[in-house]
Amino acid sequence: MVLAGPYTPEFIVDWNYRPEIGLGRIQPHATIFQYDLPQILEDEYGGWLSPQIIGDFTAYADVCFREFGDRVTNWTTLNEPNALVSLGYDAGIGPPGRCSKPFGFANCSFGDSVNEPYIVAHNCLLAHSSAVSLYRRKYQAKQQGLIGMNIFINNILPYTNSTEDIAAAKRAQAFYTGWMTRIMLPATKGISWLIWLLNQYLQAILPLGGLTYSASQFSVPGYGLRQVLEHLKQSYGHPPIYIHENGYRMHQDVVFDDGPRVEFLSEHLKNLLIALRNGSNTRGYFAWSLMDLYELLSVGDTYGLYYVDFADEDLKRYPRRSAIWYKDFLNGGRMETERFSDH
Repeated sequence: MVLAGPYTPEFIVDWNYRPEIGLGRIQPHATIFQYDLPQILEDEYGGWLSPQIIGDFTAYADVCFREFGDRVTNWTTLNEPNALVSLGYDAGIGPPGRCSKPFGFANCSFGDSVNEPYIVAHNCLLAHSSAVSLYRRKYQAKQQGLIGMNIFINNILPYTNSTEDIAAAKRAQAFYTGWMTRIMLPATKGISWLIWLLNQYLQAILPLGGLTYSASQFSVPGYGLRQVLEHLKQSYGHPPIYIHENGYRMHQDVVFDDGPRVEFLSEHLKNLLIALRNGSNTRGYFAWSLMDLYELLSVGDTYGLYYVDFADEDLKRYPRRSAIWYKDFLNGGRMETERFSDH
């Protein structure tokens, strides 16, 4: 299947009714792929398992650049390809749910955890490179945009200060993120329009026997973000970084009193400030997420600053305590949380 030919314009109509996007009121950061592979490509040739995806993805990116480039100047080619590889083709708990024993966490009926993750990662990197080359060749000079790939990055700490545990933590970090970041590095040096994009939720303690996550599986102390940024600065120079996702997971039925989320955001922003003062080239931060949505791994847990009443036919939104705190902070308020805490 080749998508480089004529396309139907219906999917662009929604944005065309929103003239405020890209005109100063809202600065969009658009992601081209985020786990939303068309089923027809999965059925026809196996999706990311086939090199054919590279041409189709590039053709899709071309449409996005052409139609939205007058309003979008911040592009993400792929969101979390390392998580896509790990969850979808090794553990089997994310789309498309492929894995094999004894590595998969799910009871998959198809897949190969030994080989497929590397095939998919290779094709993801080639698709990213192809889209970036296209943007550079056809659009960058006129649109003056930034483009990069988003990496899900953990802060992995050694279980003890022993040489063995320190080496194990470094191997884990290299295996989970290094095979993406080390390939991105040479392309980023000296080019002002190539950027790095991060999603950061987890901190893991790595004994030799395996990973042990922090108390809340998708929670991490604020210093974890600072250590990640320091690691990137020391390992890769000063790449321009945007933090696209950083948030605190709670059960969706918490309607208002999400005090722990307020504490989480405050601590992470404090540590981001320390990282900036220490020379991190971080240029943007996005709290995940503005409102409740259906999360990839759990429909019952959400990250929203705004509560969404999914039982209401109009999906009414209500600000949580975290939304009030974050608005106050963005309007020049202090990072302290006492006025907003529920405990």
